[in-house]
Amino acid sequence: MNDDERNALISLRLKNSQSPLLEAKLLIENKFWNAAVNRMYYACYYAVVALLISKGIQVQTHTGVRQMLGLHFVKTHLLSNKYNAFFSDLFAKRHSGNYDVYIYFDEEITTALYPQTITFIETIKELIALPKESQ
Repeated sequence: MNDDERNALISLRLKNSQSPLLEAKLLIENKFWNAAVNRMYYACYYAVVALLISKGIQVQTHTGVRQMLGLHFVKTHLLSNKYNAFFSDLFAKRHSGNYDVYIYFDEEITTALYPQTITFIETIKELIALPKESQ
């Protein structure tokens, strides 16, 4: 993959992160807590995938994305562990909300996650360091 192709893919993944973020906001406004958590996770996931692509790291699974974020960005002190912990927690919540029968998130939990999600994505964008018009 050449630089132009990589930058196009990074840009696409960052744009992909914006739709689930907007969906999460709508779901929160309509009190669909579990679905909102799901969309916040995917917004973050797409941003992290963009970051990994920007550094030439290819991953095939959600677990692999989390592992590579920790290995290449947290362990190297490029990203604070609090962001890694947030992403892992959001992954666990998304998984529980999707698959555990009796897991229901509430307004307090869900609305607290939304601004953290925005901050997480902005932090990931800073690590990518693409020109703003590409994002």
